[in-house]
Amino acid sequence: MKYIFWLCAAITIIVITFMGAYIIVGGLPFFSHTNIVSFLLGKKWNPSGEIFGIYPMLITSIYATVGATSIGVVVGMSTAIVLVEILPLKAAKVFSAAIDLLAGIPSVIYGFWGLMVIVPIIDKFWGGKGAGSSLLAAIIILSIMILPTIIRMSEVSLKAVPKEYKEGALGLGASKFQYIFKVQIGAAKSGIMAGIVLGIGRALGETMAVILVSGNAPIIPKSLVDPVRTLTANIALEMGYASGVARQALFATGMVLFALIMLINFLLTQFIKNAERRNGNARKA
Repeated sequence: MKYIFWLCAAITIIVITFMGAYIIVGGLPFFSHTNIVSFLLGKKWNPSGEIFGIYPMLITSIYATVGATSIGVVVGMSTAIVLVEILPLKAAKVFSAAIDLLAGIPSVIYGFWGLMVIVPIIDKFWGGKGAGSSLLAAIIILSIMILPTIIRMSEVSLKAVPKEYKEGALGLGASKFQYIFKVQIGAAKSGIMAGIVLGIGRALGETMAVILVSGNAPIIPKSLVDPVRTLTANIALEMGYASGVARQALFATGMVLFALIMLINFLLTQFIKNAERRNGNARKA
């Protein structure tokens, strides 16, 4: 079994390495046409004129990810706390099953639902005809899509906190909510952060649902109801017919997206390690 586990790990590493190498080989030649600064900070995307600036899509991806993660973390953490500490066991099982079902819904269904429900609501209340397909719609859909990941990871982490922590806190006179917010969440911090990392990766890499609700306009959003286009949507929309320099530009976009996800994962992983180290030192003290 040890060798089987090593083989599985090796296959995973090989696949990731191959994917990264393939994107880099396809994207590097593009930078002989456009330098990386102009590519990252350029505000116009016009493949027919060989003008390639991904700044509007890059900013949109960051805005959408930050907005969706902010909503997802608040709602997801609150839901996990309710499931673990407040609801009766039978009711918690029912809600957990519903959350698992939510995790299995294809992204195109989320996008279709957003197009039929969220977009018309935004169009009606914020901006008039045609304003529904927007950054706000993308944020709402992405926040819903990352909820199962954050809820499940937070729930497991909260349940893993030793019972002695709760008994000690309550024995010292803490209320139930003081124990939850001052003891339990702190003890489960590393697992919760791992769920947030996975949620960010899901939000940043989502394509189909965002294409359906965002409007797909490669412009810098000035408000939440502006139509936008993300990096992933840009690749998906144009890769089918792109050729030459335009195709290389899309591969270079993939390189930027790949690097951005790796950077976010690295920073949050370091944060988790530092948190675990501080918790370990505190327990020793």
